[in-house]
Amino acid sequence: MIVLNGGSSSGKSGIARCLQAVLPEPWLAFGIDGFVDSLPAALQSSDEGIDVAADGGVSVGEEFSRLEAAWRAGVVATAWAGARVIVDDVFLGGAHSQERWRKSLDGLDVLWVGVRCDAEVAAGREIVRGDRARGMAEKQAELVHRGVVYDLEVDTTRTEALACARTIAEAVVSGTP
Repeated sequence: MIVLNGGSSSGKSGIARCLQAVLPEPWLAFGIDGFVDSLPAALQSSDEGIDVAADGGVSVGEEFSRLEAAWRAGVVATAWAGARVIVDDVFLGGAHSQERWRKSLDGLDVLWVGVRCDAEVAAGREIVRGDRARGMAEKQAELVHRGVVYDLEVDTTRTEALACARTIAEAVVSGTP
């Protein structure tokens, strides 16, 4: 399993797609955005679900956390069933978020990858995307990495997703970060 962690608009999803293209075997990709999109509309902007403030701050409620744990268990079950899995996540809780994944992934081979991007560059991407609250990328650029321990880090500030994916794929194929 490969776990990609980075802030909004850091390039995780692009790296995941490139990894699927450059890795020698098939890999399934699961992203936190897909999970959020699967939530009922009532939980996509609520205190119990996920709430994105006008300034880009993100808070999650109890029901979101419960459903996210179920989603995570499903992703892990997919890996235990024999699929190679790439996870694209945003560790809003930093080290605490990683610890939830670590407990779920106990016994599996995991490559932990930090996807970094300068806040200003991520903020520019956020504007171009047009589907994120302004300020989210800047707020998350460092927050999601606090206390997180990685096997490998890539930086998309000036490096394209494909080059980052090739660096990650090299670590996967060689068996070393």
